[in-house]
Amino acid sequence: MIIYTNDHRPAHVHVVEGGSGRTAVFNLNCPDGPVELREQIDVTKSELKKLRKELDRNVGYLCEEWRKIHG
Repeated sequence: MIIYTNDHRPAHVHVVEGGSGRTAVFNLNCPDGPVELREQIDVTKSELKKLRKELDRNVGYLCEEWRKIHG
């Protein structure tokens, strides 16, 4: 999961599989979620479901990290 320092609002994370071009971007809907898929490239439905669950479990932490980076 990546939060880019030069990124834009709304709060979101990028999930990138190294070198494959497979990516997904999820809006965090801070402060409490639920996360929402914004876009994806070549990620299966089952992988997206797993990612969403993981992000939902950590949305509070991710929102806090977004706030630290972007104010």
